[in-house]
Formats: sequence, structure tokens, C-alpha cells
Amino acid sequence: MFGYVRIQKSELLVREYDAYKSVYCGLCKRMGKDYSFLSRFILSYDCTFYAIFLMSLRSSCKGFENGRCRFNPLKKCMFCQCGDDALSKAAALSVILAFYKLEDNISDSGFLKRLGCKLVRPFFARWRKKAAERYREIDEFARNMMDAQSEAEKNPECGIDAAADPSAAMLSNVLCLEAVDEISERLYRQIGYGLGRFIYLIDALDDYDDDVKSGGFNPIKNLGQDKFEVMNNNLSQALAMVFDAYNLLDTVDFKGITDNIILKGLPSVQAEIIRKVKEND
Repeated sequence: MFGYVRIQKSELLVREYDAYKSVYCGLCKRMGKDYSFLSRFILSYDCTFYAIFLMSLRSSCKGFENGRCRFNPLKKCMFCQCGDDALSKAAALSVILAFYKLEDNISDSGFLKRLGCKLVRPFFARWRKKAAERYREIDEFARNMMDAQSEAEKNPECGIDAAADPSAAMLSNVLCLEAVDEISERLYRQIGYGLGRFIYLIDALDDYDDDVKSGGFNPIKNLGQDKFEVMNNNLSQALAMVFDAYNLLDTVDFKGITDNIILKGLPSVQAEIIRKVKEND
């Protein structure tokens, strides 16, 4: 995941924003506890949403406690108290995806970036191994995603559907681990697939200029002159897929936050990236 699943802060109530920060800080604390202090540097908005989504499904938030930030002991924070493994799962997903992303960078990057990635790889490998021991299925889904992604990128004519499918399938499978019946499985699968597709496509769009200059793989290169319109339509369709299923869920906790992310945060990110890439084209 890449940090695109964000809130629209200006549209949140103050108490909702405080709750969001408490989950963010709670996840940061959990990553430090489960893996290491250094793992906190890979904390992302995407996995914060994953933690919030899990807690909203289970009503597992048990309140908040005051504390101090480990990075800045002078700063006071609130930490979400989770009654199940939502924060632990989000921490595991964070380090697992970070490891496989690092592996991808090692295989695809230039000498200097590849060297830097190799230097930090032992830390990431240790974190991933520990996470995989506890959440074997999440690691398997992520590994399958990277294998399928690598295979798709070998085809220079690869389109956006084939390129986005591995990420979409991975997140779909991860969310389906939470299903308790056939209906919930169908809803989680659709939310995960749509969100995973959106994340991959928006990241490809964000990286488009750099990939054109470096000659790196990017499926948008094959779309022709109307590429931005095509991408905008596909991103909107992915979000519609997410919302259609999300709207059928019975969630209470953090509903204001999840509504904000899906209805305002993600469309805002889409508009921002589309505008930026058009200006640079």
C-alpha cells in the first residue's frame, strides 16, 4: 500500500479527527511493540484505514488512553485501545507489504537505490518473517501478488486491467479473511478488489512522469492520447465498486471516518493526482 487512502481533514468533526489520530498513533505503537522502533517509519495511511475498517466491523475499539509520542516525548497523544487483533493485523500487513515492495525495488531500481534497499533488507526480512509466522495467509496473498505483478509486467503490452488485478485480488483476499458468512464475503471481496484496484491505478498515475523519463514499466503508457480520461473513468469506477458494497455494511464505530475516507478522501486524492499529472504532461 502506498499512502493514498487518506481522510479529508477539513470535512471531519474534531472528535472524529481525534479518533483517527488515536488509531494512527495506536498502530504506530503496535508496530514498535511487535517489530521494532524502526518499523514505525513505514507506518501508512492505508494500513491505518485497514485497522479502522476492522474495528468498525467488530466494534472492537475499547476507548482511548493518553500517552506520549515515542518520536517526540514532549508531544502528548491519544492511543486507541483495541479489544482484538485489528491493530496487530494492520501492523503485520504494513511490514509484509513493505518487504515485498522493497524486493520489487531491488529488482527494478538503479544501482544506488538498489544498494540502499539491500542495506535495509535484513531489517525488513526479519519483520516480515515474524509477521508471516502469525498471519501466514496475509503473507501468502502478498507474495502471490508480487509474483503475479512481476509476470504481468513482463508483457510490454500489458493493460491497466491486467496490471491492477494482482493488487486488487490481494486486498480482496485479505478482507475476505474477516468474513463470517457468504454475504459478508461478497461485500468484503468487492470492497477489497475496488480499493486495491484504485490504489494500484492511482499509484501508476502518480508515477507516470517518472516512469516515462526512466523507461520503467507503467501500463498507462499503452492508453494513447486520452489516457487521463480513461484513468479518471477507471478510478471513478473502482470507487463506485467500493461504495456500492460499503453502503450495505452495518458499521457503527468510526462510521464518520470511514464515510469521510471513501466519499471525500479518495475522490480528493484522485482529483489531486489527475491535476498534477495533466499539468506535467
